[in-house]
Amino acid sequence: MSATFWIKTLELILALSLLVIVHEFGHYFFARIFGIWVEKFYMFFNPKISIVRWDPKAKKVTFFKRNPDDDAERQAAQTEKSSWRDTIYGIGWVPLGGYCKIAGMIDESMDTEQMKQPAKPYEFRSKPAWKRLLVMIGGVLFNFLAAIVIYSGIVYAYGDMTLNIEDITEGMNYCDSAHKIGFQDGDIPLTADGKKLTEFNGREIQSIYMAKTVTVLRNHRDTVTINLPKSFITDANNDAENGQQFMDYRMPVVIAQTQPRMGAEKAGLKQGDRLLAVNNDTTPSYTEFTAALTANKGKAVRLCVLRDGKQQYVNADIDSDGKLGIQLMDPTKVYKVQINHYNLLQCIPRGIQMGWDKMVSYVKALKLIFTPEGAKSLGGFGAIGSIFPDEWNWLDFWSITAFLSVILAVMNILPIPALDGGHVLFLLYEIITGRQPSEKFLERAQTIGMALLFALLLFANGNDIYRFFFK
Repeated sequence: MSATFWIKTLELILALSLLVIVHEFGHYFFARIFGIWVEKFYMFFNPKISIVRWDPKAKKVTFFKRNPDDDAERQAAQTEKSSWRDTIYGIGWVPLGGYCKIAGMIDESMDTEQMKQPAKPYEFRSKPAWKRLLVMIGGVLFNFLAAIVIYSGIVYAYGDMTLNIEDITEGMNYCDSAHKIGFQDGDIPLTADGKKLTEFNGREIQSIYMAKTVTVLRNHRDTVTINLPKSFITDANNDAENGQQFMDYRMPVVIAQTQPRMGAEKAGLKQGDRLLAVNNDTTPSYTEFTAALTANKGKAVRLCVLRDGKQQYVNADIDSDGKLGIQLMDPTKVYKVQINHYNLLQCIPRGIQMGWDKMVSYVKALKLIFTPEGAKSLGGFGAIGSIFPDEWNWLDFWSITAFLSVILAVMNILPIPALDGGHVLFLLYEIITGRQPSEKFLERAQTIGMALLFALLLFANGNDIYRFFFK
């Protein structure tokens, strides 16, 4: 296994574990407010064995021990007034999230024996419907709040970059699937389904690849309309898993500095020079420029340089590795990029706006799941892991973690039995009608929901395996 694989795996496990713990703590928080007994609170799952198990009431901590079979005794000894000390806290050995076991609730533990006993005052089922509703939406609420906190922290620490599409003078580079349907590198997107595109950001990019028609400006003069087939979203997602973004802005070759004793320095190139061509090959972006240098390894080339608004030509030597010896100017200094900085109070409303925008964008994208093309694009842990960077980068890690927190919130509120949204649906029915669904009905709904989720998990991860081995 490569170092990249292990970095992505660690990022995936850390992000998902953090978010699941936040989610489960949302349930725990409201359960404790309403005096409901939380039997167990675990990071990671613990079949048979726990890495760490802490019983505050018994003042006992164990490591790498088999889980004791004492649930019945603990339930019998539980008093009407529950406290945080009545909860067993632990760390399991299967790093795929965690769980919060709430007494008197039909959940993934399927503890039907407890449900056969008379309801106790400290149990979930004994509380009014509105309290149970808050317990169930607590996980979703905390995930959304976590996304807001992370986004607020990002803009506080790094600021918020705004880049208008019309200011990206050299246009975009596109993935292979985009090339096949008519996009060309250098195209500047103008509209998506007739709506004008303004800023270069995730929301606008999503509106492009989900559109039916997109207009672009080509060669700085021609307006071209491109029709996107229904299968494009699947093809673009496959490219993304292989490391190709749907589109990214083209980087002009503007020199920040030259390296000592290499071709650029010897040719007299200096900071601010823009390289327009290598021999007869025009190089509007770094992509064409590196290709031209590779084609001329170990040779002398004639460079077209734009300096102080005037073109001039110089001769330069390319080394045997295809290097000229330059460092590119930062994109924020080449394009008209606006960096907005926020103080501690200003970053909060910006974080709320970013979280809301991400949620709206993801909800819009959910409709694709119910199409054949969208089903093909579903991915499991492999697809999620592929979006993390190859090298550890805290900004990218937290940005992706915040987005995954939004996804976890949206997915959990879907009205599917076994998800929080399924419980919320039944509780809303109870509040409106005044009738509570029978425990037998809830047990069957939970079983069916878990079967559906398990099938979806197999399908999504099966897609990952199929794409890895056969595509």
